[in-house]
Amino acid sequence: MDRLDLRILDQLQNDASLTNQDLAARVGLSPSACLKRVRRLKECGVIQREVALVAPDALGASLHMVVEVTMVRDDKPLYRDFIRRVEAAPEVSQCYQVTGEVDFVLIVNVADMQSYDRLCDSVLYAGDAVHKFRTLISRKRNKFETRLPLGV
Repeated sequence: MDRLDLRILDQLQNDASLTNQDLAARVGLSPSACLKRVRRLKECGVIQREVALVAPDALGASLHMVVEVTMVRDDKPLYRDFIRRVEAAPEVSQCYQVTGEVDFVLIVNVADMQSYDRLCDSVLYAGDAVHKFRTLISRKRNKFETRLPLGV
């Protein structure tokens, strides 16, 4: 990956709806060369997908939470079972397996506490893998960024 690829990625992270013509002009390439690079970046998995970011408040009331999960023990089958339940839960937008005092950190978005209780029942209380969990409810989102720093 060279500097032009990084410039293309930087532009697409800011606005993936750019036409190929506009993208090419912004990065200083011909449209055909730009299109070839974008296709290559998609084919090799650098660009995983293009999405629309939805304003959470536009959908009505919602709660945003960070959930720290501690497992009962280090055990791959337990972890796999837990991850399978997390992946099946649409309320969990992100899941990180981490080092330190906890084993997983989940980012959860639910409409209300009843919805969170249902998530707890289906993911956190299901099975015998979770030793304990701690829920942090977000009062305000001060920063939210989807861009990766590319150094361009």
